[in-house]
Amino acid sequence: NLIAKLQKQLNISILFISHDLSVIPHVSHRIAIMYLGRIVEMGETEEVMQNPQHPYTQSLLSAIPRVGEKRARTVLAGEVTDPANPPSGCAFHTRCPRVMDVCKQTRPELKAQTQGAVACHLFPQ
Repeated sequence: NLIAKLQKQLNISILFISHDLSVIPHVSHRIAIMYLGRIVEMGETEEVMQNPQHPYTQSLLSAIPRVGEKRARTVLAGEVTDPANPPSGCAFHTRCPRVMDVCKQTRPELKAQTQGAVACHLFPQ
């Protein structure tokens, strides 16, 4: 609440970094989801939270606990990528439930979509 109050009172922008996605809608208008130091999805916070495109974003959002709500959680399988020695292609491909051959060979670029942007071969430009 304090951050939102300061933003409004002082008319300032704040870069807020968090591993707790449940607080992001309270303090942010835009969001960027990162995996191993690269943006994999970004856009208006409400749009990304309601309609995540990247499989990593989907997994992160499924892990947010919701009181009184039962829903399926996306649990990632595979090996956690070593940040010091990332694999070729998409760094997330070792854990991605929707991995394709191209993911193992070519790193996807962040591409503009109808809403926001996503770095994933599932979304051609």
